Amino acid sequence: MQSRILKHFLAVAEHHNVTAAADALHISQPALTKSIKQLEKDIGVPLFERHQKGVILTLEGEALARRARLMDLEYRHALAEIKAIQTGIAGILRIAAGPVWMTTILPPVLAKFHSQYPNIHIKLELGVIDTIQSGLLEGKIDLACTSLDFSGHSEIVTENLINIQHVVVASVNHPLAQQETVSAEELKAYPWVVLTKDNVGDRRIRSFFSANGLEPPNLAIETNPIAMMKILSTGKFLAHIPERMLEDAAKFDIAQIPHKGTFWDSSAGISYRLTPYPKRMVESFIGILREYLLDESDSPAKT
Repeated sequence: MQSRILKHFLAVAEHHNVTAAADALHISQPALTKSIKQLEKDIGVPLFERHQKGVILTLEGEALARRARLMDLEYRHALAEIKAIQTGIAGILRIAAGPVWMTTILPPVLAKFHSQYPNIHIKLELGVIDTIQSGLLEGKIDLACTSLDFSGHSEIVTENLINIQHVVVASVNHPLAQQETVSAEELKAYPWVVLTKDNVGDRRIRSFFSANGLEPPNLAIETNPIAMMKILSTGKFLAHIPERMLEDAAKFDIAQIPHKGTFWDSSAGISYRLTPYPKRMVESFIGILREYLLDESDSPAKT
């Protein structure tokens, strides 16, 4: 199968419009349409559903798109390795990380990595478990730093590096902040702020209250970490964050709400897609990260 045809297919899948895809590829619309029809003929199934405003992938098209992106990724990996051989380590390293990694762990690791590999361009993005895992499988990211509280997958390698304890937090002006210890019933009485698409975190909230014989609280607002802190500072909402983030949360006048029982403990670490030819830059970054966490373990314990 010609790589040119797959490139045409992925362009249409990305733009959801043949005309827009043709413009992006700098080819004519009839030429692009011919490529897609040829691909559908070769495979024997329709890959797109046509609509008035464009096209969407069929189930078969989605399967091909996922594999085609991985094929494209492996091709770009090969080019990156060739360039590294010719000019030294270079390329793009795409990392997705959870909030606690972004704010408390990765900054010094990124600084050290850049000092050793200045020609590597790093793309760091924030994510939650569900979005990060799908990004790994689709070949959109090279390395994930997050909680490992998800089902195993044959194409993903995981390595536990630290343990994360989540705590309940609120504004220092919240009514519950004045109490020494609060009950699950009291926590349920207030609305909660959660991270966008954090299905694992939402399930943990429900599990905590279910274990206490209660229905889940009102998960009132779904947003990003920074907005969460600003919303909490209004004094009306509760949320949960990793204990490691309490120091950063304090800058927003956010404090821990001591309560009865354990909220959520989980292992955390790295995950990446299994491949017979791993990126050297991924291995290098993991080595620096392991070294940093090993040095940190000699300091006062953090969870």
